[in-house]
Order: sequence, then C-alpha cells, then structure tokens
Amino acid sequence: MRFTGQRQRILAHNVANLTTPNHQSKDVSPQGFQELLGEAIARRRKSSSIVGGTMPMRGSREVRVGKSGSMSLVPQRGTGLGGVLLHDRNDRDVERLMQSMTENYGMYRVASDLMRARVGELRTAISQRIA
Repeated sequence: MRFTGQRQRILAHNVANLTTPNHQSKDVSPQGFQELLGEAIARRRKSSSIVGGTMPMRGSREVRVGKSGSMSLVPQRGTGLGGVLLHDRNDRDVERLMQSMTENYGMYRVASDLMRARVGELRTAISQRIA
C-alpha cells in the first residue's frame, strides 16, 4: 500500500504539470517493485519455517529501503510519448498517464482488500479468545 500511495503522488504530480512547459513526466515501475517484493517473500520463506517474521527488501534504482524498513521511491524519467517532445518541450501522454493511474488504483485495491481480510482474521481470533 505504501508503494501505491507514493506512486499516486508521483502520477498526480505529472497530471498537475500536463501543461507546464519543459516538464518531463516521471514514474516508477510497478513490475520492478513486484519483483523486489517477490524476492523478499522467497527469502523469508527459505530462511524461516515460522509464518510471519521480518521480510527485508533490497533496494533498487527506483526503490530505496531504509534500515528501519521505511521505503521511498525515486521516480525516473518516464517514456512519455516515446521520447518525443511536444512544441512546449513537454512529453505528456494523457492516455498512458490515465492507464498508469488506473493500474495503480487496482494494485492499491488488491493490497487494501488483503489487509482488510487479515485484520478481520485478527479481530475474529481476538474476539474468540476474549469470549
């Protein structure tokens, strides 16, 4: 959810600057993040037979991971119109930007649904223990 929230800010910045001369759109790769997350999950599964535990992610050019587990995104210049600049030296591509925002919303929705399910399981377990 942190990834999609930070990516949404990047995409919103691109939308806000659609008509700004010389603006070069930026983005981060969802596929790159998913690969990093998949590798972290695989490492945790190999290192521990216990469900849960720590899941340290390694960083990349676009994803910086702090020692405390914090994550920040470093957006790279997007492809925009495939490197073609418009008359105002802007590389806006509204269709691609809307597609990225829709894709990001879908990823957020999946993550929030999974989290909601886990919280529901915890609430059920806690309420049964108290009763």
